[in-house]
Amino acid sequence: MALGSTGQASGSQTRLLDTAAQAFRQPDVRAKILFTLAMLLIFRFVAHIPVPGVDRDALEQTFNDNAILGFLNIFSGGALENLSVAALGVYPYITATIVMQLATPMVPRLQALQQEGEAGRNRLQMYTHWLTVPLAAFQGYAQLLLIQQLGGVSDIGFTGGNALPTFATIISMVAGTMFLVWLGELISENGVGNGVSLIILGGIVAGLPGLFGQVFLTGTGQAIGSMFLLAVLAIAVVAFIVLFQEAQRRIPVQYARSTFRGGRMYRQQGQSFIPLRVNTAGMIPIIFATSIMIFPPVVAQFVAETADVGWIANVAEFFETALSPTGLLYWIGIFLMVVIFAFFYTMVVFQQQNLADNLQRQGGFIPGIRPGRPTQEYITRVLVRITWGGALFLGIVAVMPFLATRLTGVQALTISAAGLLIVVGVVLDTMRQIEAQMMMRNYEGFIR
Repeated sequence: MALGSTGQASGSQTRLLDTAAQAFRQPDVRAKILFTLAMLLIFRFVAHIPVPGVDRDALEQTFNDNAILGFLNIFSGGALENLSVAALGVYPYITATIVMQLATPMVPRLQALQQEGEAGRNRLQMYTHWLTVPLAAFQGYAQLLLIQQLGGVSDIGFTGGNALPTFATIISMVAGTMFLVWLGELISENGVGNGVSLIILGGIVAGLPGLFGQVFLTGTGQAIGSMFLLAVLAIAVVAFIVLFQEAQRRIPVQYARSTFRGGRMYRQQGQSFIPLRVNTAGMIPIIFATSIMIFPPVVAQFVAETADVGWIANVAEFFETALSPTGLLYWIGIFLMVVIFAFFYTMVVFQQQNLADNLQRQGGFIPGIRPGRPTQEYITRVLVRITWGGALFLGIVAVMPFLATRLTGVQALTISAAGLLIVVGVVLDTMRQIEAQMMMRNYEGFIR
C-alpha cells in the first residue's frame, strides 16, 4: 500500500512537471503566462512608488509599534507600509463588486441590466468602476487620518495649506487602485487566470518573506520548533481549504427532449446534475467580517487619541484593547459574522440564479420532485444543509491565525485567512485554466 501510494504521488508530480513543460513549449500558452508575470512585475514596481511627502522613517516606526496597522498592511501586500500609490490595493474594487452584487436583486434597473446579456453586464461593470472611485477616496482618506493620529504622516486635512497636499495624496492612491484594476483586467483578457485575484495573490506572496524574516529575527531558542509546528499547521489548513473548495453536492437532473424522425415523434432522456458547492460564498464572508470587525478598534483608537473628556478616552481605550486583532473578542466576532455572512451571501447568489425556473424552461426536472416551486424549495433545503458545512469551514479558517499564534507562540507571523483562501483558490483556478488550454491540445492536464 505504501509503495503504491508513493508511486502514485511520484506519477502525479511527474505529470505536473511534464504538463508545465508542455505549456511553455506552446507559443500561445507561453505568451499568456509571460504576459501575466510581466503584469505582476509591474504591479510590484508600482507598490514601491510612495505618495508625495512621505517620511519613511516615521512611517516605519509607526507600523512597527501598532498591531492594527500591521494587520491592515497584510491586505495591501506591504504597500500600505510604504504608503505607495498602490496602498489600497484592489480592495475598493472588490468592495464595489460586492455592493453591486447585493444591490442587483434589490434594484429593478440593475436587475433588468443583468438580464440584457453581454451589453447589460458591461454596463454593470462600468457602474462598478464608477463606484470604486469614491470608495477608494473614502478608504484612502480614512487610512491617512489613522496613520496621522499615530504619527506616521502629518498635515492631513482639507483646511488651510493642507488641502492641496491631502487632495494630491488621495488622488494618487485612487489612481493607483484604478491602475491595478486595469492591470487585472488586462491579465484576464490576455493572460492566464483572474487578473484581480492574481493582483491580490501577488501582494500576499510578496509579503511572506518579510513576515518569515520577522519570525526569525524576533524568535528565541524555541523558534525552530515553533516554525516546524506552524509549517505542519499551514499544510493541514491548505489541505482543509482545498477539500472544502472542491467539495460539492451533485443533484441529478433529467432532461426530456422530443425529436421528429421519419414523421414520428421520439422522446429522448438525458441526464445531468446541478453542482452545489459547499463553499458557494468563497472568501467574501471573511472579507465582509474582517472589514466590519476592524472598523470599531480603528474608530476607538481615533477617539482615544483625540478625545478631550477623560471618561470618553477611557471607554475608547477599553474598546480598542478588547476588539484589537490580538484579542479573543475580535476573533469570536469574526467567527460569528463569517458564519452569518456565508448564509446571507449564499442565499443572495442562489436567488439570482433562478435554478428552478431555468430547469423548467429547458425541460429539466429533478427525479421525484415536481417542477417549479417544489424544485425551488428542495434545492433551497439542500443548499442550507451543505452551507452549514461551508459556513463552519470559513469560520474555522477565519480564526486559524489566532489559533496558530496561540499554539506556536509565533506572534510576528499573522497571515490573514482571506489571504490564505485567495492563495489556494487562485492557484487552483489558474491551474484549471492552464489545464483547459492544454486539454485543447490533447495534453494530459494537472488535475486528474
